[in-house]
Amino acid sequence: MWLVDLLLPGRCAACGREGPAICPECLGALGEIRPPLCARCGAPTAWPVERCRECAGRRLAFARARSAVAYEGSAVQLVLAWKDGGRRALARVAAAAVAGAVERPAVEAITYVPAARARELWRGHNTAAALAAELSRVWELPVAPVLDRVAESRPQRGLRLAERRRNVAGAFVARGIVPSSVALCDDVYTSGATVAAAASALRRVGAARVEVVTFARALRGGGLRGRS
Repeated sequence: MWLVDLLLPGRCAACGREGPAICPECLGALGEIRPPLCARCGAPTAWPVERCRECAGRRLAFARARSAVAYEGSAVQLVLAWKDGGRRALARVAAAAVAGAVERPAVEAITYVPAARARELWRGHNTAAALAAELSRVWELPVAPVLDRVAESRPQRGLRLAERRRNVAGAFVARGIVPSSVALCDDVYTSGATVAAAASALRRVGAARVEVVTFARALRGGGLRGRS
């Protein structure tokens, strides 16, 4: 899949037109997520709240989650091209969007959600790891690859919320020296089930604070965002 970057280096991942990895029009169409937000899960809200309807009543192992853009339109096409289309150069585009929209977390290191082995082998890369590597450079944070996936869960796409939680329950373990505060990277925050399971694994071995950072976030119930 890495050959795609060499064979098609000059096409927009979202619209396919010749040019940069994402053209100015599609880049401008990304819906940046701006305050007010839920303080815990980062969902856009009408006014600042500590817990929104999306995360109220849930036991979340992470201290907070933040995302750069809404997972719709150009962002969906970008993630598909990056994740399944082998467009590895898009990791830098995603990291730039995150760095521009998300405050640098006050943590000791950055880690990432490991992909299922079969899917990583098929794709040839892990977008979460690539995002962590790019943000490590921008935020000047060391990467701590401390998470392993020990259960080959099926893809989360198409599953209901309860099914998503069951699907990734116990899927991750943390090994080695885990920082007491760490940023956890993934490409898309959909229900929060995957990052919550990964954060739980980090917390079990000593991480006192886990902050989730993703490029995109699915918005539920016609959620609010900063711009279209």
